[in-house]
Amino acid sequence: EVQLVESGGDLVQPGGSLRLSCTASGLTFGGSAMGWFRQAPGKEREGVSCINWRSSNTYYANSVKGRFTASRDNAKNTLYLQMNSLQPEDTAIYYCAARLGVYCSESWSLAGAYNAWGQGTQVTVSS
Repeated sequence: EVQLVESGGDLVQPGGSLRLSCTASGLTFGGSAMGWFRQAPGKEREGVSCINWRSSNTYYANSVKGRFTASRDNAKNTLYLQMNSLQPEDTAIYYCAARLGVYCSESWSLAGAYNAWGQGTQVTVSS
């Protein structure tokens, strides 16, 4: 059984930083591209980032480019999302997801391309 467990969500002030983690089990982590998604109240789930199996290519949503950085440690089966300069509009539940295949491709932000999801971690940006 595939399990993805996110952690690191918290309440943070605008301009602050957080680092999310996602620990995977039950899959060949190094053989999967991995994504981060988020869902704010009343909004659809949106793709935040995708990183391919060797970390040689990473995609980001325009809204987070230059502020968020995805990384992975295949030896630890762990995916990370470093979030800097957080703003209230970044408030959401953040999910990690395992993608079918090793590459992200141009369809990386489509939730249907991922076959396993974590339960999410809450990030709240507020003063």
